Amino acid sequence: MRRTTPGKPVKQGWDGPWYRVRTEAFEASFLPSDGEDLNTVCNIDVSVTLNDGSHWTATVFTVAEVERLMTLWAGTDEALGGRYFWVPDGLIVRDPGIDGMTDVIAGLIENSEFPDIFQRSGDD
Repeated sequence: MRRTTPGKPVKQGWDGPWYRVRTEAFEASFLPSDGEDLNTVCNIDVSVTLNDGSHWTATVFTVAEVERLMTLWAGTDEALGGRYFWVPDGLIVRDPGIDGMTDVIAGLIENSEFPDIFQRSGDD
């Protein structure tokens, strides 16, 4: 798929196990589970390469996925019985799907919040 709107994908598709989305400002490499529907992804690791060559990572969760996990952990020792949710490189979004997650990444870059949320990889 090719689009020319700023922040929108100009190229996207599979590259081995990775689903890559390239825009004018960045390339995002998502790692979905085998056979996972890209429109309903709700918990996924993503690696982002900015145009300056820097590499960044995060795990993206939907609000519903966080709720599902906390409910699953209730009554266990995990996260004090599901009473909290924390990950060092976590980004919580409202809606599932790689397209929406890509839009959020683009917005974070555009409003300069990206480096506050994503973790810079040590290989830069």
